[in-house]
Amino acid sequence: MRYLLSLLIIFACFSASAQDIDYPDYRSKKDNFSKMREKDLRGDIAAFAMAGIDESTGKLPLKNIPMTDYGNNFMKFEGNKISVSVKAGLFTPAKHKLSYYDEKFLVKIDNKPYYGNYGKVPKTVIESVTIYVDKDTVVIPPIAFSDLYNPGFIYKDVSGTERTLNSVYFSPDKRTMYIYMLNKEEKGGYEVTWVIQDKKYLRRVVDFGLLK
Repeated sequence: MRYLLSLLIIFACFSASAQDIDYPDYRSKKDNFSKMREKDLRGDIAAFAMAGIDESTGKLPLKNIPMTDYGNNFMKFEGNKISVSVKAGLFTPAKHKLSYYDEKFLVKIDNKPYYGNYGKVPKTVIESVTIYVDKDTVVIPPIAFSDLYNPGFIYKDVSGTERTLNSVYFSPDKRTMYIYMLNKEEKGGYEVTWVIQDKKYLRRVVDFGLLK
């Protein structure tokens, strides 16, 4: 039911994608949900991520902390002695090496494939992911978000009401925290889950091409 509602919201707000243009897709699948071998983490993420919809049957919803504050360039979650914030900034093309296919389609930034508005120059970049748990700082390495662009914090539904599908979830034993964010672009959209376990960054899960 959760997935059906989410998909209905998404497709009601975003028109169908135009026909795919044939240019190479260099984005890696090594961080995809389907590649996960950790059964406990995979089971938890299947409870909320779009990529896990085929494995969501029978999964109970995870406890979560919803977004408590947001703006054009940030979102924040607070509760249970936890604070999570994601901040974005403008993408400045002149500060990066942009690699094009056929001189028209952007396929790499700084010699690396990227997520968000794939094929075109992104407008924003994630500047930081800041996490505090019981006043302890959880360090998130830049490599966990440096190739993620056009972060999606909120959207407006058909009535004009601002909503979000982003959240912070917890495993049943409360050892693991999942920070989930969805970019709902028609082309180049992606979802990312940063996994924090025992107050340490463990890994990320990134999937794309979900909204075609």
